[in-house]
Amino acid sequence: MSGGDLRSAGRPARTSRAARLLFVALWLGAAQAPAQVPDEPERASGFVPKPAVHAPRAMAVTANPHATEAARSILEAGGSAADAAIAAALVLGVVEPQSSGLGGGGFALYFDRVAGRVEAWDGRETAPQAVDASLFLEPGGAPMAFHDAVIGGRAVGVPGVPRLLAELHARHGRLPWARLFDSAIRLAEQGFEVSPRLHALVAADPHLHRDAAARALFFDGSGRPLAVGERLVNSALARTLRVLARDGAGAFYGGEIAVAVAAAAQAGPNPGRLGVDDMRRYRVVRRQALCAPYRNWRVCGMPPPSSGGGTLLAMLGMLERFPLDRLDPDSAFPLHLFAEAGRLAYADRDAWYGDPATMAVSPAQLLDRRYLGGRAAQIGLDASLGRAAPGEPAAGLRPARAVEAERPATSHLSVVDAQGNAVALTASIEDAFGSRRMAAGFLLNNQLTDFSFLPRDARGAHPNRVAPGRRPRSSMAPTLVLAADGGLHAVLGSAGGSSIINYVAAAVVGLTDWRLPPDAVLQRPHVGSRNGPTEVENRPEGRQLAGRLRLFGHQVVLRDLTSGSSVIVRAGDGGWIGAADPRREGSAAGF
Repeated sequence: MSGGDLRSAGRPARTSRAARLLFVALWLGAAQAPAQVPDEPERASGFVPKPAVHAPRAMAVTANPHATEAARSILEAGGSAADAAIAAALVLGVVEPQSSGLGGGGFALYFDRVAGRVEAWDGRETAPQAVDASLFLEPGGAPMAFHDAVIGGRAVGVPGVPRLLAELHARHGRLPWARLFDSAIRLAEQGFEVSPRLHALVAADPHLHRDAAARALFFDGSGRPLAVGERLVNSALARTLRVLARDGAGAFYGGEIAVAVAAAAQAGPNPGRLGVDDMRRYRVVRRQALCAPYRNWRVCGMPPPSSGGGTLLAMLGMLERFPLDRLDPDSAFPLHLFAEAGRLAYADRDAWYGDPATMAVSPAQLLDRRYLGGRAAQIGLDASLGRAAPGEPAAGLRPARAVEAERPATSHLSVVDAQGNAVALTASIEDAFGSRRMAAGFLLNNQLTDFSFLPRDARGAHPNRVAPGRRPRSSMAPTLVLAADGGLHAVLGSAGGSSIINYVAAAVVGLTDWRLPPDAVLQRPHVGSRNGPTEVENRPEGRQLAGRLRLFGHQVVLRDLTSGSSVIVRAGDGGWIGAADPRREGSAAGF
């Protein structure tokens, strides 16, 4: 790369030193051994490379083979992308109950090929009407410890998944609604073999057995977690699914199911405040998708209350100033730039994002090209920022600070149908096994812990503060990449808590700047920063990169960064290539 290239990529005054350090960083082996820290929960997986799958007409990639097969069969039967996504999401609630299900919420992007339109659907949980700003505060005003807030009904929000799926079907479904429940009902009634992942997560959880319904479902008569290969039968969930298949999603938000959800949330210890009337009030919101150019592409994501789309686009908007396509993707320098863009974007995420009703600035202000240019100018070519301060996109406003803990128990699926329509859907119950409360065969979420535990500080009220009816901030980032002609190029997203944004941003860079195949993108070691230490995946390739990043002044920690990505990319022959994350048990299939 020439000196002129370096000047166009960053601050001219540091070019000479940066060039010298770049040569050192690219060729030296690992320096000092980076620090190791315990991984976050919901990591019970190995790393098993999975080849990409090619199909000429349609493709589905989900977090579990049962769900992938359900989606594929719906597509082959003439179902739409929405139909296949619904069938897969329902199956995931049966076979991957720790991550998503009827008791959680989610976000979906829909690509309409004929109209060339991207739709954004907000199925995020809402706070009950009876909550107030003290929800996660101790009597003295200090924030509660995370699991003191999670376990029980205190953090249960009104679930959004059933109405989200119903809305997608009403707008874009082709097959009968009841048909989409067949696979999920069969697996719930007849059972499925417990996977190594599910067994390990049940065995590792110290709270799940306290709920009687969960104890009866996930443990044997002696109180031991069901062994790998044993059949898990969920008759209560099968009954609920049959009711929804027959009567529609409205049956979830009224009648016996709503009563059961409210009763489970209000039961002690640590009772919550969700009531039947909160269930009745719930609505899915259609929002304007956040879309922005990235080089020759157009990238679309979710708007608030998800911070996923905006933070992803902010990272890309900063990285666009650098010629990543001319850099070796396996070297440390572009990953240094990526981590620095992440610091700056996450700093703004933490300070400014929340429910759109409480945000003091708009995503448009945070994604303004001049604003992002100023943020990108803080990225040094030869040294890490360490910790970035949030920007001030509007005069007279002070950034807030938050106390929160977004957990990685989430599931993502990507689908493209034979007509070229697509769905990217990310759903979650928040922590692994959510609140550890069950109702009508499914686990209830703990999504209210995604609010800031401290509603305000010396700088003022936080945009992500708790309030009745509000939707907590999320990092879920279902994403669509469109080509210059407006055609669909890629459908992707991931699980992984607040790290989702880094995972998806890295995938977009890998697919567009480096033109890597999707399976190669997903096999790369994760590197990123959430405006703390630079997190590097604890694998041999990651450990080598960690040492090189330390030459740029990064404080590096090694983690088992268990993403859960599902990626579909248009193939050169007009078909589709699907790839599932090698860190989890997902799969791809098409026809």
